[in-house]
Amino acid sequence: MYAKRFYTLSGSCPDQIGIIARVSGFIAQHSGWILESSYYADDGDGEEDGRYFMRMQVRADSLPFHLAEFRQRFRPLAEELSMEWKISDSAVKRRVVIMVSKQEHCLYDLLSRWQSRELDIEIPCVISNHDVFKAFVEWHGIPFHYVPVNPDHRAAAHAEISRIYEEVKGDTMVLARYMQILPPELCERYPNQIINIHHSFLPSFVGARPYHQAYQRGVKLIGATCHYVTRELDQGPIIEQDVIRIDHSDSVEDMVRYGKDIEKAVLARGLRYHLEDRVLVHANKTVIFR
Repeated sequence: MYAKRFYTLSGSCPDQIGIIARVSGFIAQHSGWILESSYYADDGDGEEDGRYFMRMQVRADSLPFHLAEFRQRFRPLAEELSMEWKISDSAVKRRVVIMVSKQEHCLYDLLSRWQSRELDIEIPCVISNHDVFKAFVEWHGIPFHYVPVNPDHRAAAHAEISRIYEEVKGDTMVLARYMQILPPELCERYPNQIINIHHSFLPSFVGARPYHQAYQRGVKLIGATCHYVTRELDQGPIIEQDVIRIDHSDSVEDMVRYGKDIEKAVLARGLRYHLEDRVLVHANKTVIFR
């Protein structure tokens, strides 16, 4: 991360000649100082033509205008390239709403990283369908919202979650072991804004007690997957994954402990990639610029 303020421009468009030249030329035309740039050309899958992905960081003080004017000036070029794009400001902290149920490990880890500024974000609130972490969250000076979810009032609970998220002006929603399924309309309202973490046993070990199922099958690798939430359960674009090796001497309790460790690490990395605009999504495929 650079000490000076910078803008991050990221996007994708149909692959064609001259994309880098035209985008970097636009920045150079306005005296922009490019700090970092990454590119990737995808050949396509036969049904769709190739697509080009790019990410650039530009020193904010090298440009003669602010972000709003950058967007206005860059838009015509982006339209010519048929580019899906966004630009963010390093001086503006992202507002991350954390959602949790009864498992504490991911919540504790995120709050620790936030408190140490490893994650330089704002956490406007924590939402939970249980009240077990209320005192712990409020001890950190963060508002806690208890929103119970029961079969007779699911729609009302989901509407309340959306209301809170809008009220606190959330940028990102992190399901830190939030054990409720979000409705399709909520997922579609916030595309690529909701991040989830789950064990990598899916789809092999679906449902309750996945570590026990894996233990019975004698698996040798366990892991976790960080992904965006979509209306198709656990089928959203993948942001980050990792695994660790185990053997016959590891008990179910060992596997649960290892699983919690890797879930924390993968969720934190995936969230950081998202916050730094290193994740580009097109047609459910992700490109990660690490």
